[in-house]
Amino acid sequence: MARPGAEHRHDLETIDLYINVGPQHPATHGVFRMILTVNGELVEDCEPVLGYMHRGNEKLPENCDYRQAIGYHDRTDYLAQFNTEWTYCLAVEKLMGLEVPERAEYIRVILGELNRVASHLMWAGAFGTDVGFFGTPFMYAFREREVIQDFFEAVTGERMMYNYFRPGGVAWDVPDDFQEHARYVIDHVRRGIDDLDALMTDNEVFLARCRGLSPVTPEQAINWGLSGPMLRACGVKHDLRRAEPYSIYDRFDFEIPVGTEGDVYDRYLVRMEEMRQSLRIVEQALKQMPKNGPIMASGLKRVLRPPPGEVYARTESPRGEYGVYIVSRGGDKPWRHKVRGASFCNLSPLREMVVGNYVADAIIILGSIDIVLCEVDR
Repeated sequence: MARPGAEHRHDLETIDLYINVGPQHPATHGVFRMILTVNGELVEDCEPVLGYMHRGNEKLPENCDYRQAIGYHDRTDYLAQFNTEWTYCLAVEKLMGLEVPERAEYIRVILGELNRVASHLMWAGAFGTDVGFFGTPFMYAFREREVIQDFFEAVTGERMMYNYFRPGGVAWDVPDDFQEHARYVIDHVRRGIDDLDALMTDNEVFLARCRGLSPVTPEQAINWGLSGPMLRACGVKHDLRRAEPYSIYDRFDFEIPVGTEGDVYDRYLVRMEEMRQSLRIVEQALKQMPKNGPIMASGLKRVLRPPPGEVYARTESPRGEYGVYIVSRGGDKPWRHKVRGASFCNLSPLREMVVGNYVADAIIILGSIDIVLCEVDR
């Protein structure tokens, strides 16, 4: 006999839902939008939507002289300004055949590596929030980042958009207390990295959320064009500072940290160790740095006019390979100016990395890539 009311039962069915994450959302780390197709909590599809931050940062420098264009590179990867300026200056120096003085090279290395640490600290603090550590990792990371920012301000006069590197060297010499201040920064930041390490690395919740999540094989990483920590987390020991040493990186002893699984946890571990290796490079640079000497190549005119030609320069920025392609026709402005952003390439396989995981994990996976939207959209 049928149970009373059974004649009114209906078979339940599920439908896919579409969730907009962004473009204005803390979890997207910028003006970025993910359209997630979910079945319950499981992500079945992901459509990344780019372009909200497009400002013509590739085209505008073609209307500037070769020194004015430096400021636009500050505004691509605005967490790695020294590294972006450096890449552009390397391209112009190749075109013009400029030889950078030794003292300027050491200044560039010190600032570039501390910039890498500051960028990774920003990432670690935000990533801790993504995983669920509300507040503490952010405070630890920003405490140390502030020490580095104060150092940068003492050298350049600015806290973010430094505009300090120049084709042929740097804009002006460093303060008299540069060495002492840099060593204070190293000691302070090293203790802060240890604090973050103790808080997150072996934490049970952190391990449960990150270990084994979104693994990427070396073959996939290479096919997708990943670079930087995203590539090295997959076990590929590739770093432009070693593979194609630019500046004076061949003078320093440092390790290239790599992962084994290529998962979110390995991406975290690689960045944590990279900060320690950067401090190691800075210590060596401070010992080797000439006490006196020129900081700008000699014989430069007020208006730079590289000879006709084309050049591509690339460096190992905190997010990976940052490249600048310039075509000169002999004038005072680049005829063509093109940027290769590491964030854009690292973000491209987001769909493959997210599908099959839960919605909450999709936020962690996106955070583990470490994107800067101004570099993605340019």
